[in-house]
Amino acid sequence: MGTAWLHSGQVPGQGTRKRRQESARQRLAVRTAPDAGHWAVVVETPDQAEVRTRVRRLREAGVDGSLIRLDTLCGRLALPTAYRLSLFVTAPEGKVR
Repeated sequence: MGTAWLHSGQVPGQGTRKRRQESARQRLAVRTAPDAGHWAVVVETPDQAEVRTRVRRLREAGVDGSLIRLDTLCGRLALPTAYRLSLFVTAPEGKVR
């Protein structure tokens, strides 16, 4: 094994891992593109426990975790923090939003 990685600033295997992660991000971007469907809100609530329960149930039902989105809507003094759970819904063939 060479020592070129010593001078590159990378750990052995790091480039492979980064390429694999970037490839996964690109595949997800294609799957969730606006012309492929839309994000449907499942629930919006200030109760974090309820959101965790809903996510667990979706995963137990076999929903792909990459198609679940959780947004945290940061509150201020007037509004409490809320959590929005969304699920990506694919568009029927031929129908584009």
